[in-house]
Amino acid sequence: MWDWGAFLHYLFSAYLLKGAGITLALSLSSLVIGLFCGTLAAFMRMSDNPLINKPATFYVWLMRGTPVLVQLIIIYTGLPQLGIRLNVIESSLLGLGLNEGAYLAEIIRAGILSVPKGQFEAARSVGMSYAMTMRIVVLPQAMRVIIPPLGNTFNSLLKTSSLASVISMEELLRRTEVLIQVQFKVLEIFIVAALYYLVMTTIWGFIQARLETHFSRSHAPAEGRATSAADGAAEEIKKVLLSHDAQ
Repeated sequence: MWDWGAFLHYLFSAYLLKGAGITLALSLSSLVIGLFCGTLAAFMRMSDNPLINKPATFYVWLMRGTPVLVQLIIIYTGLPQLGIRLNVIESSLLGLGLNEGAYLAEIIRAGILSVPKGQFEAARSVGMSYAMTMRIVVLPQAMRVIIPPLGNTFNSLLKTSSLASVISMEELLRRTEVLIQVQFKVLEIFIVAALYYLVMTTIWGFIQARLETHFSRSHAPAEGRATSAADGAAEEIKKVLLSHDAQ
């Protein structure tokens, strides 16, 4: 029978709240690792050099084509056979981060490719280096395309992190299972855990909406004597440079 007293008691359980905090920290840390791996893989995939392009393509293909649960188990139990020993936290971060990076690589690459080529040409025409072009011109525009799917992948990551419980990572689901083994309140405790996940994903939904609104603001059209798309882009880039120098 449903036990309201047990449900309300575990709803504010410090043990489960700490598990939710660990889940959030694990997800954020994995996102940072994924952003690093994904950005690197995205730029490598856009290279014309096959020695650079092929390893990144293989990484994306491998990580997206195999279940993250299998990857976690291989990292935690398989790598020690090769002399590489990682603890539970390190294995969880590596597995989730590498898997997330494979998906983010495609998102970031698509965002960069969505920027018109005229922006690159205009940046070169005003003497900007490749790194400066990416940092000041391309990435700010690409973020409008990157942010929505990036937010969705983090939403999924908050839930996917529960798979780390299989290798005994002390996150929310693992603590839920341990508590059930002691208290035998299966439905009540699982529903509390589900509510915790729902709260975290809902809060992130509001944050994502704010980020999308911020990055979707349109740029004012370039003024001046621009008579072509490239000329207009060059004028806009000059304005960006001036405002960047002023900051």
